[in-house]
Amino acid sequence: MIKYSRSVNYYETDQMGIVHHSNYIRYFEEARLHWMDEIGLSYSGLEELGVIIPVTFVDCRYKDPVRFGDTISISVRISKFDGIKMEFAYEVCDEATGKLRSTGSSGHCFLDKDMRPVLIRKSYPKLYEIMIQALHEDGGEGRKGM
Repeated sequence: MIKYSRSVNYYETDQMGIVHHSNYIRYFEEARLHWMDEIGLSYSGLEELGVIIPVTFVDCRYKDPVRFGDTISISVRISKFDGIKMEFAYEVCDEATGKLRSTGSSGHCFLDKDMRPVLIRKSYPKLYEIMIQALHEDGGEGRKGM
């Protein structure tokens, strides 16, 4: 599990003074890209290889509001990986108190530049090994035999 911290900006809040629900999805993406950088993958590097990782689903459960000025910590881990698809799990917490503010998940798949599924193990074995190692470290579910 890798943590990513950020402060909440005023423009991210709504008329009620809390972070608008749509921003949590952005927070998840920021944390996911940070996770990729931390394990040695850059999204731009994958794009240069012709690999893209679109979102197939996203889910967010709101527990307690986040407000302007709060600093939040987003924990992200890979929870599933099968060589073609993967899922991430997220926890958004108040950095000062540790209080859980929201949880979420997102699903993704690996596609080539023509939007066709890519079997990572066969086409990009080094990438596959990095993902398997990250999955193992994060305690997720996967199949090494794919």
